[in-house]
Amino acid sequence: MGGADEGLALVVVDCQCYGTMPDVSSPRPLSDWPGLARVSAYVAVMVVLVLVAAAVAGTTMVRRPLPDVQGAQRVEGLTGKVEVLRDGHGIPQLYAGNAADLFQAQGYVQAQDRFFEMDFRRHVTAGRLSELLGERTVETDMYIRTMGWRRVAESEYDLLAPDTRAYLEAYSNGVNAYLAGRSGTELSAEYTVLGLGGLDYKPEKWTPVDSLAWLKAMAWDLAGNLDEEVARTRLSVNRTPEQVDELYPRYPYDQNAPIVTGTADGRPGANPRPAPGRAALDALEAVRRGVDAIPDLMGKGSGIGSNSWVVSGDHTVGGKPLLADDPHLSASIPGVWYQMGLHCTTVTADCPFDVSGFTFAGVPGVVIGHNQDVAWGMSNLDPDVTDLYLEKITGKTYLYDGRQVPLTQRDEVIRIAGRPSKLITVRSTRHGPLLSDVSAELSSVGANAEVGAGAPPRENGYAVALAWTALTPRPTADAIFLLDAATDWTEFRAAAARFAVPSQNLVYADTSGNIGYQAPGAIPIRKGDRSGDYPAQGWLPADDWTGRYVPFDQLPSVLNPPEGFIVAANQAVTGPGYRWYLTDSPDHGYRSQRIRSLLTRKIDDGSRVDVEDMVRLQRDDRNPMAQVLVPYLMRQLMTSAYYADGQRLLLDWDFTQPADSAAAAYFNVVWSNVLRLTFHDQLPEGLWPDGGQRWMAVVSNLLRQPHSQWWDDADTEDVVEDRDTILSEAMLDARDELTRKVGLSPKRWAWGRLHQLDLENQSLGQGGIGLVRALFNRGPFQVGGGSASVDATSWDAAEGYTVTSAPSMRMVVDLDDLDRSRWVNLTGASGHIASGHYRDQTSLWVDGGTLPWVFDRKAVKAATKDRLVLEP
Repeated sequence: MGGADEGLALVVVDCQCYGTMPDVSSPRPLSDWPGLARVSAYVAVMVVLVLVAAAVAGTTMVRRPLPDVQGAQRVEGLTGKVEVLRDGHGIPQLYAGNAADLFQAQGYVQAQDRFFEMDFRRHVTAGRLSELLGERTVETDMYIRTMGWRRVAESEYDLLAPDTRAYLEAYSNGVNAYLAGRSGTELSAEYTVLGLGGLDYKPEKWTPVDSLAWLKAMAWDLAGNLDEEVARTRLSVNRTPEQVDELYPRYPYDQNAPIVTGTADGRPGANPRPAPGRAALDALEAVRRGVDAIPDLMGKGSGIGSNSWVVSGDHTVGGKPLLADDPHLSASIPGVWYQMGLHCTTVTADCPFDVSGFTFAGVPGVVIGHNQDVAWGMSNLDPDVTDLYLEKITGKTYLYDGRQVPLTQRDEVIRIAGRPSKLITVRSTRHGPLLSDVSAELSSVGANAEVGAGAPPRENGYAVALAWTALTPRPTADAIFLLDAATDWTEFRAAAARFAVPSQNLVYADTSGNIGYQAPGAIPIRKGDRSGDYPAQGWLPADDWTGRYVPFDQLPSVLNPPEGFIVAANQAVTGPGYRWYLTDSPDHGYRSQRIRSLLTRKIDDGSRVDVEDMVRLQRDDRNPMAQVLVPYLMRQLMTSAYYADGQRLLLDWDFTQPADSAAAAYFNVVWSNVLRLTFHDQLPEGLWPDGGQRWMAVVSNLLRQPHSQWWDDADTEDVVEDRDTILSEAMLDARDELTRKVGLSPKRWAWGRLHQLDLENQSLGQGGIGLVRALFNRGPFQVGGGSASVDATSWDAAEGYTVTSAPSMRMVVDLDDLDRSRWVNLTGASGHIASGHYRDQTSLWVDGGTLPWVFDRKAVKAATKDRLVLEP
């Protein structure tokens, strides 16, 4: 069996940081524990025995699922041979004579490496997670069933092009060919652990809808401003609109350029709503808490984003474009991406694929990468494609335009491992499903709810409905295969026109020397001048969407801009004069402007950019807040040499944040304390600052207002604190915190000792039992970078310094010589804990390294370590 050269030694060594025994102090009997904890407790001793047996015998339950990656295997349904060539990191390149065989082989190979991850994801997206993990995930299933992710995916299948449906069917056949005759324990160690806990489960056959439903999870994690709508509404209860706006600063067009220069983002007025009252706020907040419990398969929060940019051949060493991409998503193991190549042995109209890059386990095709003619990258455009609607419900009807309209209803049955099934009724209005029905605490939302003048009688309170573009079926999956086969800008834009949700910034380059940018997506047009900043009033037709979307030919696009490069890093897409409203909440542009500045500096110096320059830029770790805040910190008088130790580190600091930097450690701890001292006394806990790019903009503005009310500590009655009082106290507290957490001497301080990357398995790696976590999780790893840096290893100041999201992969494509391209994944190709490829790219990623990304077939063969032939 290939890919297991590190064997269980890898598991044991990597797990030592987590090797704690289970907490058995719970007063509850095991039968009452949540599903995963109960399973984990049952198997804790068994796992110890497994590890001992593994060390002695070598062939164990955790090695049993490792696939054969050499020799030949017969696969039912193939019409010809498919060659699978894996390099030294287990990354597969597939070669087939026709498209059907190619995608069937892709399904087979992904099932070899990542089937449990695929199965877990389809349980999440179908609202069936409780069938695996028990009652602790019932609420998650209820929310997803209420939104109907899988129901939408089922409807989308019939909208797809015939070729797309054929590719999805072939992929499913390949997955099922691998499943045939294999038990769960032969597929993944996760099934072994669940089985030891008593779960009687056999994986179902894979279907095309399983693949399509994953696109809903992707869209959910990258969608709009639902949390922000609730937050703004909560703040509006006891803050003026001006005070709320201070916490949501406008995009700084005078400092940070948009993606497409020369135009601007149409922005309706903030149109703040009347304070909705306590009961309606409770409804909104409960919905927010509930949807936050949905597993972040790609990530959530201000750190989610991407860097993508492309440089014209006029400025490169090779004379052809260079393209870079690194999406910032939640850190997990296995990583969210799967590297592979898909190659028709002869490219024809019937088999047009010669493509390599990053995709998702469970999804056919390549999502980000390059083919023989074009390359593309993605970053989140983050348009406002969700709205919450307060709805006035009476019995089985809701109020709209002065009349009672029947609710749409359907029943859903949620099966729960070890428990009786649960029946729920999903109700919807014209705006969308009622998320508030999920929570028991919302079933009697207050008789004292308040909205504005003219609102309907409050009686039983208000429900909350979700309008979201992804709940309307659309053929987004077509775009994947059209991108993979595109040969020029025209075909690339035709593919982008099918990319409905999630809306992404697409950067482009081709071997003819062109570079470009296209914004795709279904972006709703709202009535009047209403933005999506606050929840809408569902009974008012004026608050509806129009039912129309921004026309594709009017979405921002540019080909070969005069400055010779394009940077798309989640900043504003256009400037203020653009006709359509896209969003009020773009990234404030710290990363994008840093990339632009470094590229401009190099080009203005007369230098040409090469692949190593692009890789180096991806690892730029300059802190954008430091250059703003440090001058203020240097003005503060420290009361002793002990407290001045930290301040002295800032004297000659260059604002970079490598893992071994003492200055970065001190500054980031100061920053965390500034946020705590300034805002925790005036904001509810759920709205405490995370310290990301928005809060950097907030504090940058407040620093110019030394007596702003935000600086005053609301808990001190007889003292009015100002800016310098808070900054001084933050510096004192930071010194004490570092002494406690790291050491007395600043020589021991290092940013990486606080800022660490933990790779958690999204299923069994998040339970309460240390020994089970030890099997599946890896880390911690000390890393540099930080929030809003180009090297965006984000952290949440309200929680600590641990990495919350990070570059999930990095790639640089050289259109002059595709074999000079580079790539790296956050973890590895395999989802098997005993495989040598479970995390064999992580150390390289941490150190800023990349792997050769060869494309030419001869180069691929030269790099091959394992060859497998799939035969009819």
